[in-house]
Amino acid sequence: MTGAGTAAPPWDVVQWFNTERPLVLDALRGRVIVLGAFQMLCPGCVEHSIPQLKRVHDLFPSGDVAVIGLHTVFEHHDAMGPTSLRAFLHEYRVGFPVGIDRPGGGGDPTPLTMRAYGLQGTPTTILIDRDGRLRRQTFGHLSDLQLGAEIMALIGEGAAMTEQTGSAANVCSTTGCEMV
Repeated sequence: MTGAGTAAPPWDVVQWFNTERPLVLDALRGRVIVLGAFQMLCPGCVEHSIPQLKRVHDLFPSGDVAVIGLHTVFEHHDAMGPTSLRAFLHEYRVGFPVGIDRPGGGGDPTPLTMRAYGLQGTPTTILIDRDGRLRRQTFGHLSDLQLGAEIMALIGEGAAMTEQTGSAANVCSTTGCEMV
């Protein structure tokens, strides 16, 4: 896995879809976060990233993995507003939470979360571990096999830490829970 292991920057989102309340990184601690930065008019996002995020969302338990979309628009702003995004999410049956990145201002039009993460463009896949540390940030497409393996490794890190502490708690994995 690539990634600095530093604290993931907070998200600066102006509007959320598919969630009852705004999401923040701290509230998702304890879960692996798969963040997909996309634009609805980006062919690579529509063809690869969105379907992959949907597969991850459907495959992994929500208690272990949070899948989040970040609509980060740096071109064609008029065509990709909230009304269009709502229709896009409905048409493509996207059920995971999606936030709209706050547009940049002044001399730098780069959206603020995109700027904070230093994103090169879309699609970008970001993995954040259970402790809120950035573990992978990849511009372009990752294979399902590679992404799934890295998600499982991050899930396993949490289970391994529970085993190492020696606490009388359950150790859970995707196959079940056992007493230790």
